Amino acid sequence: MPKARETAVYTHGHHASVLRSHTWRTAANSAAYLIGALEPRMSILDVGCGPGTITADLAELVPDGHVTGVDRAPGVLERARATADARGLTNVDFAVADVHALDHPDDTFDVVHAHQVLQHVGDPVGALEEMMRVTRPGGIVAVRDADYAAMTWYPEVEGLDDWRDLYRRVARANGGEPDAGRRLLSWARAAGFRDITATSSTWTYATEAERTWWSELWAERTLAPAYAERAVGGGHATEEQLHAVSRAWREWGAQPDGWFAVLSGEILCRKPS
Repeated sequence: MPKARETAVYTHGHHASVLRSHTWRTAANSAAYLIGALEPRMSILDVGCGPGTITADLAELVPDGHVTGVDRAPGVLERARATADARGLTNVDFAVADVHALDHPDDTFDVVHAHQVLQHVGDPVGALEEMMRVTRPGGIVAVRDADYAAMTWYPEVEGLDDWRDLYRRVARANGGEPDAGRRLLSWARAAGFRDITATSSTWTYATEAERTWWSELWAERTLAPAYAERAVGGGHATEEQLHAVSRAWREWGAQPDGWFAVLSGEILCRKPS
């Protein structure tokens, strides 16, 4: 039976700056660890699909199969449907769902995938158990999550350490775990998986265009209403401190030697046959 719903607050919200980041994501840059395991007739559940760019890529990779994208936010699913429609995909559908209580029978999917989701949920072990429940015996649960404590950058700009410290405090106050990447293997083991391949990969922003894009995203996200209300309302920062962090992002983005790396942990978990 599905578990009771237990979710955390989505720290980022769905501000335009957040969606710009999410729509940049592809299967190639965000799910490469999974691609080699896919076969044309597979059925896939994409949990926390957001605007659907990875979902659409997965649908193209299983042309004789089917992909279902689910997300807790109904509004973002309209973007996902538009993404799939624009690419002429007919083997994909979307629905509202909670990873802690999926509306699917046991043993439904060949692959259940979640990208940057477990860091935001209230019970990541329970979410993995639920993902395993709807996966067929011998199927795969694939998860990738960032690790904020492991993010690194150059040069040192006063204010970016404050950004990371603040974000981690806000995310944890919301019920999430911002350093999820390093914990995925332990969570998978706690959920009952034993056949687990744990890897990692990075996004790196080092060209002028990449620095500008990444720094502007975070400069805006820091002041976006959903995040600002949680940071200020929760007593984690003042409005002045948020503006200082936003300025620090733009200062870093203007550095010709600027370099930023985002580490993500990855797990491929095989459900026992």
